[in-house]
Amino acid sequence: MSIKAILFDLDNTLMDRDWTFQQFALQLIEECLIEVSAEERERLIAYMIESDADGYREKQGYFRELIERLPWVERPDLDELTRYYELNYMTHARAMNHAVWTLEQCRALDLRLGIITNGRSEVQHGKIDQLGLRPFFDTIIVSGDIDIKKPDPRIYRTALERLGTAAEETIIVGDHPRNDIWGAANIGIRGVWLRRAHGWNADLQGGKPWHEIYELNELISLIRS
Repeated sequence: MSIKAILFDLDNTLMDRDWTFQQFALQLIEECLIEVSAEERERLIAYMIESDADGYREKQGYFRELIERLPWVERPDLDELTRYYELNYMTHARAMNHAVWTLEQCRALDLRLGIITNGRSEVQHGKIDQLGLRPFFDTIIVSGDIDIKKPDPRIYRTALERLGTAAEETIIVGDHPRNDIWGAANIGIRGVWLRRAHGWNADLQGGKPWHEIYELNELISLIRS
């Protein structure tokens, strides 16, 4: 059956979260920590990125660890570090390579488009608006809005209902094997896996991607073919 709709993940699919977080980490090191060598700065950035676990780690626990382990000029408390993150993190946000062009091409092909993302409502909607992506989409589903998270099958069914398409007419594009590809495949949505940091989970039975891509612009030739 032909493709009539595409669902997109947000973080590290439409928004380059890797870049965004790396730049935030650099800002924090330069503004809040004691002066360190270039080599130590790179080590601290690598530690912050690894400990953040691609954004899947609970933020309060992560911030507490940073408070204990980083060489601060003045050690912040949890509220102070949380405010610093909320004030500065999204100032570094940028769209993934080819994201806007890909969405423009999808619209030119008369496809219905949706975003389906886990996260707090105000944070995820803020990302979408800061990147100027909202006008491209027919529906935007944030887990915080409906209290359902990927890979719960209900969140994908909600997306289909809002798009007005069947599962076999819809594909999903995302970087996370379980949340974007396997979860959607369980209700019949074909997955296009955007290869980023995640490897395929050995415990995921079935639900493998329909196709794999390394850049978003590869999606258009895939659809046209």
